[in-house]
Amino acid sequence: MTTILDHRGQPFERAQIAEPQTARMAQLHSEYETHPSRGLTPPKLAAILQRAEQGDLTSQHELFADMEEKDAHLFSELQKRRLALQTLDWDVVPPPNASAAEKSLAAYAKEMASEMADFEDVVFDMSDAVGHGFAALELEWRQVEKNLLPVCATHRPQGWFRLPQTPGVDRNELRLRDNSADGEQLWPFGWLLHKHKSRSGYVSRSGLFRVLAWPFLFKNYAVRDLAEFLEIYGLPLRLGTYNPSATKEDKAALLRAVVNIGHDAAAIIPEGMAIDFQKAAEGMDGPFSAMISHMEAMMSKAILGGTLTSGEGSHGSQALGNVHNEVRHELKSADARQLGAALSDQLVYPILAVNKGLTEKRRCPRLVFDTQEAEDLKLYSEAVPKLVGMGMRIRKSWAHDKLKIPEAQGTEDVLEVARPQEILPPEEQADPAKPAAGVAKGPQALAKLKAVPTAEPDELDALAAEMLGEWVDAADPMRNAVETALATAASFEDFSQALESGLTTIPTEQLVDLLARGSFAARMWGQLNAQKKPAA
Repeated sequence: MTTILDHRGQPFERAQIAEPQTARMAQLHSEYETHPSRGLTPPKLAAILQRAEQGDLTSQHELFADMEEKDAHLFSELQKRRLALQTLDWDVVPPPNASAAEKSLAAYAKEMASEMADFEDVVFDMSDAVGHGFAALELEWRQVEKNLLPVCATHRPQGWFRLPQTPGVDRNELRLRDNSADGEQLWPFGWLLHKHKSRSGYVSRSGLFRVLAWPFLFKNYAVRDLAEFLEIYGLPLRLGTYNPSATKEDKAALLRAVVNIGHDAAAIIPEGMAIDFQKAAEGMDGPFSAMISHMEAMMSKAILGGTLTSGEGSHGSQALGNVHNEVRHELKSADARQLGAALSDQLVYPILAVNKGLTEKRRCPRLVFDTQEAEDLKLYSEAVPKLVGMGMRIRKSWAHDKLKIPEAQGTEDVLEVARPQEILPPEEQADPAKPAAGVAKGPQALAKLKAVPTAEPDELDALAAEMLGEWVDAADPMRNAVETALATAASFEDFSQALESGLTTIPTEQLVDLLARGSFAARMWGQLNAQKKPAA
């Protein structure tokens, strides 16, 4: 029997996916987050980040979850990056120079992955690794007809995991927290574990939230100070005065009146006491707003690579906005490549290994996201014909890929250039309100056109027919010049120049002679017929 290897190259048994790994770890399911963002200060933040570097990831990732939940700007910017991955089409492609069997495996893997009802949710949950540095989804396998497939992928909080601290053990190996010092190793084929590299280094420091934690903290200080400023700005100072003979009860009543009058605009005080209103506090909210805006701009730069794709900006321009949008596209492409590699390694390969006995991971099909954007149709429609006219040999498949226009297969209907309708006499032209089933085409239409009765020919018709016969031979050089210009030109400007140069080489003596003879004959015919015209 062929030994199945997991995605790490270790022997694997089907019994290891009989149930989810955390089904027996009740302590993790009963935990609740501690929300370390409450009362966050610079020393507290530094301590949380340092503990994460030492293997304790819980507080760091609970803080990251709080940051995303409390800061609307941070949440919005991160959602743009995560949701962009859900708009991409995906495919499972065979390896290069694939055999028929390898192509069949790729088609099978795509079909099985497509049957996961929540595949789009899987993509979204795995993109949580952009901010946290990693995302873990626990797989639940079930028998579906003759196939053993992952039917459910459940996102598990990053706080459930830790890093081992035993010397010699990989510090990037994520393990489940249990009662041991290093944690429990993850079961093979039981997880979709996506480690996203926003920056180089250990997994505990690779998350984007590590960069965002300090702007989040300083913005919170500015928001708190602004709230305190707005609470007192514009409210006058209330000053109560009492007589020296006032009792403690009178003083307490006066103090309550001073406090309440600021909110209720009404109060009562003992006789002989007074409340004076001093000038309202003066100040500006500009510094607080500037601090908040500056921190949000730093967040946008860290998440999307720029600020003009998330707001107006103060000195923005369309050109600079396009540059920032191009950077955003590069981030999406990089995120998609990392996510596709993780899905290929931990979803496609396990499905094929368990059901098809695949052992050669090097030749395993890959799940890829289509990050290519359709090129400018107008630009390519003008440039490609010119390049072809210059002699470049361009594959049709390349143009289809660039413009994202699927190529027709087999006998599928294709679009064609509309041809001008044959000219028919008025009585034979199709009525737009009637079906065109009976309209004659081609030689039939030409025969009907010739059969249309015309007026009795006269001397002028005979003269025109005689002159036309002489012009047929004289028109050949001009027709040849037009055909040559059409065959060699790649644009209208090239055609105009080629036609002009071609016509200048045609001898004009024969044309001048024909024009002179025709003009003389027409004038003589006109004079003779004018003499025959009866007087009015």
